[in-house]
Amino acid sequence: MHLTTNYLVAILIGFSAFNANATETDFWVERRAGMIWEIQATVDYTREETGVFEIDQEVMHSLSRVPRHKFVPEEIRELAYENRPLPVGHGQTISQPYIVAYMTEQLKPKKDYKALEIGTGSGYQAAVLSGLVRHVYTIEIIEDLGKRTKKRLKDMKYKNITVKIGDGYFGWKENAPYDIIIVTAAPDHIPPPLVQQLKPEGVMCIPVGGRFQVQNLTLVRKDKDGSVKTKRIMPVRFVPFTRKD
Repeated sequence: MHLTTNYLVAILIGFSAFNANATETDFWVERRAGMIWEIQATVDYTREETGVFEIDQEVMHSLSRVPRHKFVPEEIRELAYENRPLPVGHGQTISQPYIVAYMTEQLKPKKDYKALEIGTGSGYQAAVLSGLVRHVYTIEIIEDLGKRTKKRLKDMKYKNITVKIGDGYFGWKENAPYDIIIVTAAPDHIPPPLVQQLKPEGVMCIPVGGRFQVQNLTLVRKDKDGSVKTKRIMPVRFVPFTRKD
């Protein structure tokens, strides 16, 4: 398996930071290190299909610092660092670590960016993004899940994440436009309000496909002149995009 020196540096910096302030046991640090290696192994395995040969070191660094075990239910916490999606209640899941890394990589986040996430879920994807951008605005439609996640992120001292409970189809107009948008549930079409709220030269990563259809992870790019281009990049399986009745 190929793993660059830059990845190792990022991983070691992240793990050392946690050990230095004694916030984690060696058990969780080692499990997260295994997750990082597994992500890279999956990148290596799928490189011909995806065209992605490595994940940016800053993205991997952020993944190495986020304690995924704190974002899953306690009864399945021992599975937190396996490279698989896990249930978080209300029929929702926390995405596979590789998919989180891949989608984040596709967005090319930068420190001065403002990000919108549709589908907060457990808050894990927002936490990963928070280490890479200026601010993350995230919307969860399920009230109980949204309230629990909002408290979790506050308790974990994520100060650049703002959670809203509502219908993500309409985005969050008050804080638009956004440099990047990530959608973590699959609608059967790309919501026009999200495209409208994307900044010129911005990018959105969204799975598209109905409940009984093939879903395709899709990149939506808006040019300087406002024209929009879409590109299907890989088949995926996400929970359905939920709307208010």
